[in-house]
Amino acid sequence: MGKELDLREHPEDEYRRRLFDMLSETDVGETVDVVVDDDLDPHLVRYQIEHDRNLEWTYADPDEEPRELTVTREDPLDGDLGTIDVRDLKPQRRHEALLAIFDELGADEGFVLINDHDPKPLYHELRSMHGEVIDWEYRSRGEDGWRVEIVKTAESDADDEDVVTRYDVRDIPKEERHPTIHHRYGMIPEGGTMELIAPHEPRPLRGEFRERYGNAFSWEVVESEPGRCRVQITKEGDGGGGSGGSSEERTGGEGVEIQEELDVRDLPPAQRHEQIFAAYDDLEGGTGFVLVNDHDPKPLYHQFEAETGPEFRWEYRQKEPGEFRVLIGKTEAVDSELARGQEPASDASDAPF
Repeated sequence: MGKELDLREHPEDEYRRRLFDMLSETDVGETVDVVVDDDLDPHLVRYQIEHDRNLEWTYADPDEEPRELTVTREDPLDGDLGTIDVRDLKPQRRHEALLAIFDELGADEGFVLINDHDPKPLYHELRSMHGEVIDWEYRSRGEDGWRVEIVKTAESDADDEDVVTRYDVRDIPKEERHPTIHHRYGMIPEGGTMELIAPHEPRPLRGEFRERYGNAFSWEVVESEPGRCRVQITKEGDGGGGSGGSSEERTGGEGVEIQEELDVRDLPPAQRHEQIFAAYDDLEGGTGFVLVNDHDPKPLYHQFEAETGPEFRWEYRQKEPGEFRVLIGKTEAVDSELARGQEPASDASDAPF
């Protein structure tokens, strides 16, 4: 039986010291069962860096609070980098943890990220927030996970402005801008602000936000000069879906024929997304399947919204503890260019979005 560490009765500023002390007293191959109110992922990566020791950790249920996880002390890193496997985490928690980890890195420090899909949006986010201090190298890309080595090459020039995230879209390939922005916007909390830096005000994107999110956001130009425009987009309360009907509440499954039921509750989290997206790719227009999951798959919804077109449909059929059922399908209808996240042909060559 492994050691036990309950951090719930201790202030957050003591987490790291108590965790590090316990892990340093643990032998290779031994485990520590930890219970804590807040995520420990940044602390665990920091331990690997400072102690040159590999760790592995798994959650009993990554979405439950308090967090219950088992940490295993492994062999020395021997010049390699520590790892963090985020495949068990919800997308929002992934970004929160990874941004916190990168903030703490010193010059020439880094880690290996393991993810279930290409984490390229994170690369754009880190460059936009920290400048040209990111060394990003793919170690592997495939069904067994994407592994990326991320190193901070120098001290960051990040500022302390009160935004959740920032993207300088001038450095993002045009075809990646829409998916990157919508994918990340779906994860920021209500009241959070995303900042965009563009050559000029991205009015086509503002129209697209109105189409997708209705009145549930505010848009403020905080700086405008030749070649540089800074826009802050704040996620507000539910303002109702836009005319495109792509908000979660308005995205129904009308006109979709259910072909099968896909129960992923017995699968590891990393395999769930792979099977769900494979099932979606196999759908014909007008068909769908019912996903059965053991928790609300809302982060999956945001990923679909960011990466698919207007044919995507999502409808909750059941919300019960341990059993959520969601219709996921494709319609045969094709919406307007704007709803597909494309710009009108007349200004596509000039608009930053």
